[in-house]
Amino acid sequence: MKMKSWLFALLVLLVAVAGVRWIAVHRAHSKAIKVFHTSRPSMWMMRSRRAGTAPLTFGLDSRWRLTEIKVVALAEWQTNQFASPLWHLVSDSNSAPVSAFTYGQRIRGMRPEVDGAQAKPLDPGTTYRLFIAAGNVSGQHDFDAR
Repeated sequence: MKMKSWLFALLVLLVAVAGVRWIAVHRAHSKAIKVFHTSRPSMWMMRSRRAGTAPLTFGLDSRWRLTEIKVVALAEWQTNQFASPLWHLVSDSNSAPVSAFTYGQRIRGMRPEVDGAQAKPLDPGTTYRLFIAAGNVSGQHDFDAR
């Protein structure tokens, strides 16, 4: 009888440990990706006084293996959830982990959703929304092109 009690206690302990581990893993995966951006003109743009938008760099809260990146005009997206994206990359398998990327950049392991598509230029003064996903974790960020 004593052996059965020890086996039962061990089984209960194993189930408790598995439950705690499952909760911890799923809680970590359910958080949202935090995104920020910066826009700085290059020295070449400042010297030549060229008009246009400065390169946009997006930063993430940690390194993620992204499965989707999409940029849409916010006003268009608010009226039509299926708005045509200006830039849309997807990953079929294993993308490189990134913590930052530039608008229009090619990211290893990701490809355009439509073969041969390029990032369309951003209009200054227009608000855009960036959607990103890394598996079942996602995030979004609104930004203006300057």
